[in-house]
Amino acid sequence: MWALTALLLLVPSGGQAATLEKPILSLHPPWTTIFKGERVTLKCDGYHPLLLELQPISTLWYLGHLLLPSHKKSIEVQTPGVYRCQTRGAPVSDPIHLSVSNDWLILQVPYTPVFEGEPLVLRCRGWYDKVIHKLHYYRDGQAVRYFHSSANYTVLQARASDSGRYQCSGTMRIPVESAPMFSAKVAVTVQELFRAPVLRVMGPREARGATLGGVVLRCDTRLHPQKRDTPLQFAFYKYSRAVRRFDWGAEYTVPEPEVEELESYWCEAATATRSVRKRSPWLQLPGPGSPLDPASTTAPRAAALAPGNKPLFFRKPPVSRSVPSVTSVPSTTSTRLQFPASGAPTAGPPACAPPTPLEQSAGALKPDVDLLLREMQLLKGILSRVVLELKEPQALPELRGTPEIPTSHFAVSLGTPETTPVES
Repeated sequence: MWALTALLLLVPSGGQAATLEKPILSLHPPWTTIFKGERVTLKCDGYHPLLLELQPISTLWYLGHLLLPSHKKSIEVQTPGVYRCQTRGAPVSDPIHLSVSNDWLILQVPYTPVFEGEPLVLRCRGWYDKVIHKLHYYRDGQAVRYFHSSANYTVLQARASDSGRYQCSGTMRIPVESAPMFSAKVAVTVQELFRAPVLRVMGPREARGATLGGVVLRCDTRLHPQKRDTPLQFAFYKYSRAVRRFDWGAEYTVPEPEVEELESYWCEAATATRSVRKRSPWLQLPGPGSPLDPASTTAPRAAALAPGNKPLFFRKPPVSRSVPSVTSVPSTTSTRLQFPASGAPTAGPPACAPPTPLEQSAGALKPDVDLLLREMQLLKGILSRVVLELKEPQALPELRGTPEIPTSHFAVSLGTPETTPVES
């Protein structure tokens, strides 16, 4: 009998089956876990026929695959399981999973899916609303919040990182304070509101209202099916500078002068309240000589980079310049270059290669450097004699009798740079 009734309800009336959407099933109170013996209310919101129609039965209720005898818009239940509802000519609603617990503590989560940017509320409840003391909330085994007594754990703007397996613990006075008790773990998943956008170049057929010679960029993303009516705003950037701030349009036209340069762009999609913001990868526009293919929707040389990476080019392609090779300068303390007596050329760079400016300057400065070193050594010998005379004046006559300078000191002849020992 109930199967026949369900079959009759699925028959379209006046072509309405093709336009009706599935009803919305709601739970009151909005918690999916209750204590044993408690009752909750399920409500089915959707299309309902008028009372004058031939088919007065308007709503079907399912517990699993079992058809329930009630046909009202709302029912009270206390049996665990998966509930669905259906109105005449419409598809079956989304399910609601109801759990019944006999523990001292239960962790209650909302029945509706939580999306990015929305508040996430968790409730740790004691047996028949007994006060919980020393309350802890855990996510994936790590404590995330502590309260002295019963309180809800709230995340004002949920993120994907808030997903995980939650649990709560605390003590209750029954009649004296008990040992810490733990609830069962509950999985919570924060749904993605919309995908990360992708910036692409639109083809001539797709672009509308584009200026002559300009390139139209579009920031593409996709909303979750349950949130397809959520309005989004878009912003466009060239490197770190905003070329168009948040607006409702998902397209931006690059001026023609900028198309002739290698520029990198990216876009950002966000909700009206900016509670959820996501950015696209880099997109590098083609340079001169790379026109857009009319049959393609993307630029032939457009390169998409990760958001954290830098663009390949910034302005113009770098101009290659020949950099002179740097040669090591010979040590200033070494002796002068020695050539073979035979005059045969030594191994080195080809004769056609002229010496670099660095080599010429090093060769010109070497005699002056050698001369300066010799003068410093001579000055060092004179200073050592003065210090010795000041320390030991009695040894001065002996030194005057032997005025020969140690062999380590040299005198400098301006005519020839070679070193000659000083004779007495």
